[in-house]
Amino acid sequence: MTPYVLTILLLGLGLGTTITFASSHWLLAWMGLEINTLAIIPLMTYHHHPRAAEATTKYFLTQAAAAAMLLFASTINAWLSGQWEIQQMSHPFPITIITIALALKIGLAPFHTWLPEVLQGLNLTTGLILSTWQKLAPFALLLQLQHTNPMMLTALGLLSTLVGGWGGLNQTQLRKILAYSSIAHLGWMILVLQTAPSLTLLTLLTYFVMTFSAFMIFNLNKTTTINALATSWTKAPALMALAPLVFLSLGGLPPLTGFMPKWLILQELTNHELAPTATLAALSALLSLYFYLRLSYAMTLTTSPNNLIGVAPWRFTPLQSTLPLTFATSTTMLLLPLTPSITTLLST
Repeated sequence: MTPYVLTILLLGLGLGTTITFASSHWLLAWMGLEINTLAIIPLMTYHHHPRAAEATTKYFLTQAAAAAMLLFASTINAWLSGQWEIQQMSHPFPITIITIALALKIGLAPFHTWLPEVLQGLNLTTGLILSTWQKLAPFALLLQLQHTNPMMLTALGLLSTLVGGWGGLNQTQLRKILAYSSIAHLGWMILVLQTAPSLTLLTLLTYFVMTFSAFMIFNLNKTTTINALATSWTKAPALMALAPLVFLSLGGLPPLTGFMPKWLILQELTNHELAPTATLAALSALLSLYFYLRLSYAMTLTTSPNNLIGVAPWRFTPLQSTLPLTFATSTTMLLLPLTPSITTLLST
C-alpha cells in the first residue's frame, strides 16, 4: 500500500468520525459511520491472507447490519414523531433498536461474538485502530441518546463485564484476550452511561491509553500468543519488566491507573443505590484480572528453554519509534494520584 493510499484511508477514518461527532441529524450520523467502516476495510485486508479476508468479511457484514438497523430505527422515529434530530428522539421503540445497533457496532454482549474472531484475523496495528478509534463515533451517538430504559443499559453492561471476563479465561491468543478485555471495559462504560456520561468518557479515554500501550508492547516484540511472551524478554528486557504493570492496570489493580475508572464507577453505582450491580461488576473484574495475571506470569516468572539463537534478538536495536509507547506506558501506570484533579475537571 502506497503512502498516498494509506493517507487517504486514514483521512477517511478521521472524516467519518468527525462527521458523526458534528452531526445532529441521523442521516449525517449514519453517513459518518459508513465512511468510517469503508475506510478501515482496505486497512484490514492490507496483508493478503485468508484469515484477514475472513475477518474483513465478518466485520463488513456485521457493520452493514448495524448500519441498516440504525437507518431503519431513525426512519421509524421520523415516521412516528416527524423528527430526524438525534436529541429529539422520544419514542422507546426506535431508541431501543438504535441502542442495539450501536451495541452491535462496538461489540457489547450479547452482540459481541464477531469481535474476537475479527480481531484475531488482523495485524496488531489495525487491531489497535479497531479497538480504539472505531469506538469513538458509536459512543458519541450513545452519549447523545435520551435513553428511556435504564434497565436495558444495566443489563447490557453487566452481561458485557461477565462475558468479557469469562471469555478471556481459556484463551491463548493475545488478540482474542484483548478483544474480551475490550468487551469487559465496554460493559463498565455502559453501566454509568446514563447517570454519569463524563465518567463514561473518562473510562473510554483511560481504556484507549491502556490498550494502546498493550498493543504497542506486543507489536514491538512481534508476539501474538502467550507462549511467545516467555521469550520476549530477550528483545526488550526493560520493557518486559514494565509490561506486567500495564496488564495489571488493564485489570484494574491499585495503585495503577486502571483502578481509577473502576473505583469511580463503583462509587457512582453505590451512590445511586445500585449496590447489587456494583457487587456483580466488581466480581467480574476478578475474572479479567485472572487472565491478565496469566500474561504477567508468562512474561516474568516463566523461563523458556533457549539456545544461543533464541537469546540473540536482544543484540539488535529495534527500528520502531518508542516515544508513543513510553508516554502511554507511563500514563497507564502513574495517573491514579491525579484522580482528585481529574474528577474536578469532569465536574466543571
